[in-house]
Amino acid sequence: MNPSLLSDLQSSFEAKSPADVAGAHPPRESGAQPAGRKTLGYGESLQPYLKADTRLSGGIIPEARIRHFTDGMRANAHYFSHPKWMDDWLAAVHRYPQLRERWHAAIGTLDDKVLVDLGCGPGNLLATLGGKPKMAIGVDIAMGSLERAAGVGYVPLLADAQNTPLASGIADVVAINGSLHHFDDMQRGLREAARLVRPGGVLVLDHDPQKTAWHFRGLALMLWRLRLPLYRWMQRGGHTAGDNEQQWALATELHHRPGDGVTNELLRSTLQPLGFDVDLYPHSHYVGREVLTGTMGRQPLKIRFAQRLSGIDPASPEAALSVLCVATRRRA
Repeated sequence: MNPSLLSDLQSSFEAKSPADVAGAHPPRESGAQPAGRKTLGYGESLQPYLKADTRLSGGIIPEARIRHFTDGMRANAHYFSHPKWMDDWLAAVHRYPQLRERWHAAIGTLDDKVLVDLGCGPGNLLATLGGKPKMAIGVDIAMGSLERAAGVGYVPLLADAQNTPLASGIADVVAINGSLHHFDDMQRGLREAARLVRPGGVLVLDHDPQKTAWHFRGLALMLWRLRLPLYRWMQRGGHTAGDNEQQWALATELHHRPGDGVTNELLRSTLQPLGFDVDLYPHSHYVGREVLTGTMGRQPLKIRFAQRLSGIDPASPEAALSVLCVATRRRA
C-alpha cells in the first residue's frame, strides 16, 4: 500500500485496534443479536473448532488477539466496516450466478460441511452459494462486515486471517474468495488456510488478480493511472461527490495493482509441499462450470486494450484476470 495514501486517508481517522477501526460503524446496542441468529452464543458455537486453551474476547462477536495490527489491516477494517459500502457490497459484489455455478461444479454443495471463509467480508460467498453447512465460520478483520455476515448465516470471528485461533484440520472447505490480495502476506495466508483443511478437504481460492494479466507497462500503465482522476470527475466507480470510498478501497487492495497479484508458482509452491493436489483454472470472472473444461471468458475492453499495449496476448491463459484454485488435501 502507498504509505502517503494511507496517511492522507487517516488524517481524519486514527485507530490502533480492531475495535477502534470498527468504531466507524455504529455500535450495536448491548445484548442485541444480529439478524437471523439463534440463542446460542457465537463464542460457544466456535469452541469445538478452536485451538486448545484459546480464549476469545469481545462482545456478541468474538475477537481473537491480534499481535501486530498493520496499516493494511487498519485500512481493511475501516473500509469493510462502513455501513453503506458494505450494504452495497453485500447486495452486488460476488453475487453473479456464474460464480455460484463454478463453485458448485468444483466442490459440490456446502450441505453438512464445515466451511471456513477467510476474509469473508459481509458474507457474499455463503449468500451466493446457499446450502446448509454444518458450520460456516466467517473470519474477517472488520467488525461491520462480520455483523452482516452473521445475518447471512456465518458464525463470525474477528481475527487475523493469516493467524487464526482455529484448530488444524477442522474444515471440509476453506474459502478465500476475492480476499487474498487484501492480506499483507499472501503466502502466509495460504499456509494458514492450508492448515485448516482436513485430509480429503479442499482449499478454494477464486477471484483474485492474476499477476500476469495486470503487468501493464509503458503507455498502458500511464493511461491506467490516469483513469482515477477521470473517474472522480465523472463521479463513477466509488467516486461520488464528497465520498472517498474509492480511495479507501484502493488502500485495502495490497496486492491488486499492475505488476502484483497471485501466480501459479505461488499457489503450487506453497500448497503442494503441504500435501495438496492443486488444480488451476484461469478465468475472467463471468464464467460458470465451463471454467473446469478450459473456458477462460473475456476481459473487459479496457483491460484487453491495456494488455495489448503491454505486449500481453488477451487470449492467453496468462491474460485471464483471475484464477480459480481448487487444492485438495491428500488423505495419506
